[in-house]
Amino acid sequence: MRITVVGGGPAGLYFSILMQQAQPGHDITVLERNRADDTFGFGVVFSDETLGHFRDADAETYHQILDNFAYWDEIDTHFRGEVIRSTGHGFCGISRHTLLDILQRRAAALGVKLRFEVEVDPAGPFDADLVVAADGVNSALREAHADVLRPHIEYRPNKFAWMGTTVPLKAFTFAFKENRHGIWNVHAYRYRGETATFIIETTEDAWRSAGLEHASEAESAAYVEDLFADLLQGTKLLTNRSTWRNFPVIHCEQWSDGNLVILGDAAHTAHFSIGSGTKLAMEDAIALSDAFVAHPGDVPAALAHYDTERRPDVEKTQHAADVSLVWFENVRRFWDMHPIQFNFALLSRSKQITIENLRRRDAALVDDVERWFADDARAQGYAVPADRVVQPMFAPFRLRGMQLANRVVVSPMAQYCAADGQPGDWHLVHLGGRAVGGAGLVVTEMTCPAPDARITPGCTGLWCEAHRDGWARVVDFVHANSPAKIALQLGHAGRKGSTQLGWEEMDRPLDDGNWPLISASALPYLSESQVPKAMDRADMDRVIAEFVRAARWGDEAGFDLLELHMAHGYLLASFLSPLTNKRDDEYGGGIDNRLRFPLELFNAARAVWPDDKPISVRLSATDWMPDGNTGADTVAITRAFKAAGCDLIDVSAGQTVPDQQPIYGRMFQTPFADQVRNDVGIATVAVGNITTADQVNTILAAGRADLVALARPHLADPYFTLRAAAEYGQPMTEWPLQYLAGRDQAFVLAERNREELEELRRQARSLRPQHERQAAD
Repeated sequence: MRITVVGGGPAGLYFSILMQQAQPGHDITVLERNRADDTFGFGVVFSDETLGHFRDADAETYHQILDNFAYWDEIDTHFRGEVIRSTGHGFCGISRHTLLDILQRRAAALGVKLRFEVEVDPAGPFDADLVVAADGVNSALREAHADVLRPHIEYRPNKFAWMGTTVPLKAFTFAFKENRHGIWNVHAYRYRGETATFIIETTEDAWRSAGLEHASEAESAAYVEDLFADLLQGTKLLTNRSTWRNFPVIHCEQWSDGNLVILGDAAHTAHFSIGSGTKLAMEDAIALSDAFVAHPGDVPAALAHYDTERRPDVEKTQHAADVSLVWFENVRRFWDMHPIQFNFALLSRSKQITIENLRRRDAALVDDVERWFADDARAQGYAVPADRVVQPMFAPFRLRGMQLANRVVVSPMAQYCAADGQPGDWHLVHLGGRAVGGAGLVVTEMTCPAPDARITPGCTGLWCEAHRDGWARVVDFVHANSPAKIALQLGHAGRKGSTQLGWEEMDRPLDDGNWPLISASALPYLSESQVPKAMDRADMDRVIAEFVRAARWGDEAGFDLLELHMAHGYLLASFLSPLTNKRDDEYGGGIDNRLRFPLELFNAARAVWPDDKPISVRLSATDWMPDGNTGADTVAITRAFKAAGCDLIDVSAGQTVPDQQPIYGRMFQTPFADQVRNDVGIATVAVGNITTADQVNTILAAGRADLVALARPHLADPYFTLRAAAEYGQPMTEWPLQYLAGRDQAFVLAERNREELEELRRQARSLRPQHERQAAD
């Protein structure tokens, strides 16, 4: 093949090396606009995992990198006068100039033609079978093919500048400082001798307030030198095109157009806070060359293979990077945390590191985190033993007069099996079994205060005394047979009502027997859905009265907490979201108006719900759609409910409109709970693809939520919390007397499993890869 590579950075050079190594007959030319020894920036960083990929792809390049890297295992966090070190992370840094030199020499030795100081016309034409656009963030070739590649570029709000330092940093260093202008973050890592990359980041407000908008490189460096004088130890910062920039988050819907393919920063970016764009680019090169090994000479097949195989890994990395960059953009949110918690929140910010993952790296640090969490719980008056380690999920929690034995919540899960709204034996067993299973709080499925408030004919209700008595039977069982508390979730389906059961055609109207619907506006949920009536004042008064009646009966049934469902596009949520609220009266328009009816209903319910019992509100923190509610809107909504007497926000997301564009992943809604909790100062429940006790402990220890709700894991394992207690050797959790024999066996088996796992880890440590052994030596 004749291959033209536009861009002589690591992505283009490494791809050329791998292709020429795989099949020396290729005719490959690399075109670079700069000189061979030009480079901008300082060092790049690779993880142990990435070095392993390099070893497998091209041993020659890998060994040359090994001969020139600076390796470290630790991360230092400088925060509020303390330095906290964690270990076991495994990274190496290398000078960008050195890396380019290694790749240029290796490519030339394999017969790749390198041409420098060449300006390329992005419109072509190119006399080649394959054109590789590796021309960076500002890719001219990407823009020339934008109609097909469809790039999306979002410039993030923080300002940052790449600088360098010769201060002898012994670890990857995060440093945080606040002055009269704002908060400043440093990301620094060694890459050659004592030379290190030194990235300074701050908000645009702080940057402008400091007068850096028109500052020269030297003036910017002098400002940072003064601000971080203790860290820099009197040394001067190095500059190299160290201008202030906004980070561009780049996504492309397509990575190829005909025989042209983009890779590296031209195709996608990942924020520097989780590593290096160079790492992502060189892994792209590996994947692209592998695609041509799988489909030699077949450009369309190879490019399709590349997109299919590589895109999931890139999107996973980009998602982690996006979560990480948002953390740094909002450092103010965590500024009042204890340094131990702040450091753990920092390390776990992207969700790639959990508390158990960190325990394997640095058990002493995790011990400090767990000890601090327990001490903090004791300081708040909770009975937490001082003679043993207590994981965060097993710490008590209190709201008004309700105290939970632990932080695990059984999410509300629709069961679709009520008869005319009546809870029956299934609900007794379903909710009672999960209460016996050890969870601190069990929440009913969305229960409806009127027949026309139901989602489906199988939904539970609370519109008559028989329903109250049916629920009392469930509540009494929970209270008599477990330490769990039980919450009543009240909600009205609104425009999403009168639909088929969940295991039928979900969200589709009933074949017959439909009832009239109401909503904020006369907008159907689906095109085939019934058009709801836009509520008038009489409808509002009727709905409020129904909720008040149901709340009273819920108290009489003995429920410990009342949750009002204002999420997922149901009736109350339809007022909150601008996507579903198109009213032109005092209940539509701005956020204050959209809040008006939900607040009226909340106030009415709070007035009849006992003062010593808490109320929570479930919200969709984002609609996952342009022009819908965002996290910032949810903060404003939450402030209003907090002022009205709300005790807890159950933070969900989406399901407002059927064409939503959610970003899924592990714990994908937790950042919203984090934002609400720490921006508003109200207790939150985190939900959304949380599946393990490890994730529960991570969320709580990092201060992202106060409670953690799990749904599907509790469907598969009603005894989720008891099993976790055995795995952690946690004796605080109360087991039913009838299950004590099972408890003893569970603890014995869990201890045996821990011992076997530790032995496997010991064996794995003895087989560390060469770069780790070399660094240790």
